[in-house]
Amino acid sequence: MEERRSYFVYLLASKKHGTLYTGVTNNLIRRVIEHREKLIKGFTAKYNVNKLVYFESFTYVDKAINREKCIKEWHREWKIRLIETDNKEWRDLIYDFATEKELSDLKEVIIQDYNYSQNEK
Repeated sequence: MEERRSYFVYLLASKKHGTLYTGVTNNLIRRVIEHREKLIKGFTAKYNVNKLVYFESFTYVDKAINREKCIKEWHREWKIRLIETDNKEWRDLIYDFATEKELSDLKEVIIQDYNYSQNEK
């Protein structure tokens, strides 16, 4: 029997109506922490885009990737409308998944994993 996995398309923001970023992942909490801690170099680190304001879940990776590509092509106004459909206040949705303490504990593990993998290179 095939294992069922979850994949997520997500939008991050720097603040309400701020800079937006669209991504895809199979581990939403880990990915948001990686963005927050600037472990992923590039756009989100440069512009401090780390607040989870929208996400969708998928069973199949190809569907998630297609949705991500679609959203990335949208006009900014469409993305804002998508966010505000369910999240008018632009609250950080990561707290729907974990408490501050749980996130802090996970952050430590993720940073250790990241540092270990960097030392292995």
